[in-house]
Amino acid sequence: MEPYDRRKSQSASYPMAQIPAGCVHLRDDRKKTAWMAEVGSFLLAPVPVTRGLYDAIVRTERYGIEEDEVLAECPVTDVSWLDAIRFCNAMSRRSGFKACYAIGEDGETVAFDGQADGYRLPTEAEWQHACRAGTDGYRYGDLDEIAWYRDNAGGAVRIVGGKLPNPWGLYDMLGNVWEWCWDVYDAQVYGAYRIFRGGSWAEEARGCGATVRRRSHPAFRIDDLGFRLARSCPESAFSDSIYI
Repeated sequence: MEPYDRRKSQSASYPMAQIPAGCVHLRDDRKKTAWMAEVGSFLLAPVPVTRGLYDAIVRTERYGIEEDEVLAECPVTDVSWLDAIRFCNAMSRRSGFKACYAIGEDGETVAFDGQADGYRLPTEAEWQHACRAGTDGYRYGDLDEIAWYRDNAGGAVRIVGGKLPNPWGLYDMLGNVWEWCWDVYDAQVYGAYRIFRGGSWAEEARGCGATVRRRSHPAFRIDDLGFRLARSCPESAFSDSIYI
């Protein structure tokens, strides 16, 4: 398979892969529970959002006036779940789509419009379904060939698309950076904490697997946590209801 063409992510039409519908088996090892979730067809970006794209959309100067070309092609990190939500809305408006999220006056309450056609975060079930790409193992390939993690990343985030993709053409689903998902982890125990998936450049091998779940506060930021863009397909849109 050909290596990822990074120039595509800077094009007017942001590349997205169509993920087929399916059914995914989820589990929570802490609560010793497991459940099945149906996933409709949706669109998912082949790579995490890069620093270059993030800075271009939100016009941040976090990385200085002159962005290093290598850093610009690395996944954006030190972004909170709320930062990712705001970026999705900004990217949607830039592209002429309807924003998926309404952010409350407190800056923390977020409502999701299931009928909007804009960019959004994948649900946890969508993320795992896309990561596995029809495979049924802990990983979709040999870890050193598909992921940047503690043993091979050299202690830093790496350029997107540098390892082999999964069978559906998605890169860095494991390793490089953890990726925020939409879902609340456990509201009764952890309140507003949100889920992130996939492992990172700083994670040991066992933490880079399709079923590994982590969580943190929606304002949490760290240097190995980023996100990936999703969009709903018209025929698989969510209910008209607004989910908070």
